[in-house]
Amino acid sequence: MDASGEHPAGDGTTARDGADARDGADARDGADGVAGLPAGLLTTAYPVTVELLLAAPRHRYEGRPADGPAPADGPELHERITVRAGLGIVGDRFHGHPAHRQASVTVIGAEPLEALAAELGIPLDPALTRRNVVLRGVDVEALRGVLFSIDTGSGPVVLQGHRAANPCAWMDVAIGPGVFRGMRGRGGIRCEPLTDGVLTLGPGTLRAAVPLG
Repeated sequence: MDASGEHPAGDGTTARDGADARDGADARDGADGVAGLPAGLLTTAYPVTVELLLAAPRHRYEGRPADGPAPADGPELHERITVRAGLGIVGDRFHGHPAHRQASVTVIGAEPLEALAAELGIPLDPALTRRNVVLRGVDVEALRGVLFSIDTGSGPVVLQGHRAANPCAWMDVAIGPGVFRGMRGRGGIRCEPLTDGVLTLGPGTLRAAVPLG
């Protein structure tokens, strides 16, 4: 998760007649700022904060919940992660698994988890949800089926939102009674990374292909 995977700009481009000097040297012009994407594709921008980044080398919620989680195999929480297009997060359990290509990065909203904790009257550690990215400032559930990017200062990481990251029965064991049911509809989304890049904790910008309401 800890080395930038950005591809250098391709060779062979030439400046268009009358274009600005930086135009044509790379494909990063336009609001998207992403090489290879048409300018203007990601049209709406939102200030966000990345509050948690998780890359876990092993599955910990396996088998019978009554037996408890498996022990961690090395550090799981990070200040920065490296994302690889079509593969996932370097060092994470889903990285490079074809069956999880469209679900190799999971994103969840911080605000719904806080609301659930208040409803149940329990502390709720977002890390125990096992989602890779905890994001504040945007309705994450609205990103299902939406193309979007997150930029925390090292360039945008483009993700295609897919289906919901539905909770499992482990939530009642790892976090507390009622969390499994309470997370339905606010358990985050599963995403497919379309570009290489780095995400870090802290403030950033999310750009989406459609307004999120």
